[in-house]
Amino acid sequence: MIPFNKPYMTGKELPYIEDAVKRGKISGNGFYTQKCHGFFETKYGFKKCLLTTSCTDALEMAAILIGIQPGDEVIMPSYTFVSTANAFVLRGAKIVFADSRKDHPGIDEDRIEALITANTKAIVPVHYAGIACDMDKIMQLAAKHNIFVIEDAAQAIDSYFTGTDGIKKPLGSIGHLAAFSFHETKNIISGEGGMLAINDAQFIARAEIIWEKGTNRSAFFRGEVDKYNWVDIGSSFLPSEIIAAFLWAQLENMEDIQQKRQSLWKTYKDALQIWAKENDIQLPVIPDFATNNAHMFYIVCKNETQRQSIIDNFKKHDILAVFHYISLHESSFYAASHDGRILSESDRYTENLLRLPLFYELNVNNVIAAL
Repeated sequence: MIPFNKPYMTGKELPYIEDAVKRGKISGNGFYTQKCHGFFETKYGFKKCLLTTSCTDALEMAAILIGIQPGDEVIMPSYTFVSTANAFVLRGAKIVFADSRKDHPGIDEDRIEALITANTKAIVPVHYAGIACDMDKIMQLAAKHNIFVIEDAAQAIDSYFTGTDGIKKPLGSIGHLAAFSFHETKNIISGEGGMLAINDAQFIARAEIIWEKGTNRSAFFRGEVDKYNWVDIGSSFLPSEIIAAFLWAQLENMEDIQQKRQSLWKTYKDALQIWAKENDIQLPVIPDFATNNAHMFYIVCKNETQRQSIIDNFKKHDILAVFHYISLHESSFYAASHDGRILSESDRYTENLLRLPLFYELNVNNVIAAL
């Protein structure tokens, strides 16, 4: 059986976990947490990083930090995972869904401005498959209308955007805040896990307090206050040292992991060009302003019947391929709150997109041969 995903172990995860235990502090914000924070802040230039137990937690922290209140509106693509919306719904926000691009499942940047009202508090672009949204357009809109940008970079580790200024910027470093995922299906994993990246200095001090259950505990341990106290709302967002130790083993090997995934992705793309054209199937598109971190290889079929036929054929060869999101504007939970606009591209990806297996140890030719 060829699974859709298989978590990759570098070989250092268990030794580092054992080391974390022997250090006598496994509750979080210890040796390995600090190593991970330093890695991201140094490599990608994030002003401040805070590991979280999930990307969902990082998004929830972002919603608290920008002060989401009932009645605020947040613009995001409908074609995304439920956590993107849940984080803001929990604070009382109204979600305003935008359609996807024709060439890519990411948000259609040219349709955002028409959705902005006096109640709009934030735009949440999702870098689908690790491919950048046009962040120049989004940041210009945010500046014009004085609203926040929170990058949902769950799939976007080690991927970049090049703007009109010619500067190559890591995804997650452009918006005011960004959320990453280290779920076992991602390029770099810790089982469950995530991270909040803070790029606007005004949020740094409060983010650390929210992260530590609403206390100034971190400042206390640094000797900045003589005792710690409850000073704000918050929750237990920080992960244990065991999770951080696992993640560190992955980060040490990120270059190797990324090179292997990109090689697999390229093999798919090169081998499927003729087949896709003959079958009226859309392959992934990488805009000129984006790089590819090889998080995912997907195809967009011409209809649901074709997609199901490919899935069924794969099953005969013991290969698991899966479709992705159900558009949130049509979900049983939020459909009644949607304003009724037809989001045709989002619906098209819901009905026709299929993700092929992609993981470090995959023999991609076995999948290609089954098509």
